[in-house]
Amino acid sequence: MKIELKWLVVAAAVVVALVAVAYTLGLEQSGGESAAIVPTPQGSAAPTSLPVAHPPIPATASHPSVATRPDISFTHFRVGSRNIKAMLADGPIMWVGTSAGVIRYDTTTDQYRLFDVRSGLLSNGVFHLSKLKGQLVVGTYGGGLSMLDPATDSWTNLNIQHGLGDAFVYDFLELGNGDLWIATWSGANRVRAGELQDRASWDLFTVENTAGGLPNDWVYGLAEGKQGEVWMATEGGLARFANEQWSHWAHTDGLGAPYEKVRDEIQYMRDPAKESSHHARQKVEQGLGNVDVAYNPNYIVSLLVDEDGSVWCGTWGGGLAHFDGETWRNYTMADGLPGDHVFMLSRGPDGKLWIGTSRGLARRDGEKFVTFTTADGLFADNVFSMATDEQGRQWIGSFGGVARITGLASAL
Repeated sequence: MKIELKWLVVAAAVVVALVAVAYTLGLEQSGGESAAIVPTPQGSAAPTSLPVAHPPIPATASHPSVATRPDISFTHFRVGSRNIKAMLADGPIMWVGTSAGVIRYDTTTDQYRLFDVRSGLLSNGVFHLSKLKGQLVVGTYGGGLSMLDPATDSWTNLNIQHGLGDAFVYDFLELGNGDLWIATWSGANRVRAGELQDRASWDLFTVENTAGGLPNDWVYGLAEGKQGEVWMATEGGLARFANEQWSHWAHTDGLGAPYEKVRDEIQYMRDPAKESSHHARQKVEQGLGNVDVAYNPNYIVSLLVDEDGSVWCGTWGGGLAHFDGETWRNYTMADGLPGDHVFMLSRGPDGKLWIGTSRGLARRDGEKFVTFTTADGLFADNVFSMATDEQGRQWIGSFGGVARITGLASAL
């Protein structure tokens, strides 16, 4: 069959546009140089990439704004022009997922090692990190799902031919019953009983084969509910899968603050609808065609389910949304959030809710939010990831680096 060149060019342009928009939703394209994680003093020059062989430079600094609290200190780790989309505390080891590979950092020795395409990954862009039966699970940008056996340094790569919905993997979840769920930008996979090597155990749920039960095929987050149900963060709202039945909620149901409430607060300018015809059309279909800024509360970028079964959703410009199963409550900058684009949600060891936004980090205390920014020791104000190590220190991932903060939980 003869295919005209112009149609190949058009198809390529569409793919490029979709890839660019995926990075718009909190990602940046990786450069060609190697990533390194290097401790540096606060107040040093702008982050620059360093070769992997560069030795760590231990440094700890107290910021003037917390100088009256000598129990608070921070260390900055530079990774160059990279996003830190995922972090995982694993005993004394901190795994750091960047847009240039995975870094294994030993917190006791300051030794680090980079895993990238030269080590066995199929893509350097990393969205997700977790552990499954002793193996490191890595969700990648375009390289599928990769699993590292730390004992042998060997990788197992799973992709579309194995049953994966798409090579772009945003999240991974192991349920209490042994099932595995994988979030991709072409639907959600279920692997029954965790049988990853058995093709017959793989299911793929999409908008089409669920008759709209899954509201959008771009699935960003997964969480297990109180009764074993699966909650999903998508570009079309919140979905729930329970007893083989689907339910979903969108902005029209109460998800995300109204545009009129946040219009004057939005300062984050990356609007996916201006970079992709897919997102522009989607915005029109969702009744937001007259909004020309970075606002679409149907886009749930982060997700967390509490022990009481209620759900927290971080939205794209609509603030932080809480769903108790019946009603929605939305929190915005007017309520004390530092920003209305919510990239990260995490529960600390003390049970407090941490919220990473485009303009800083917040901790929820009752109905109040205590904020933390670069003025207090963050590496950057766009907070994409967070982990707490075995010494109780918070590791906070942003664009360009990580801030490790001692005494943060007790200070705020």
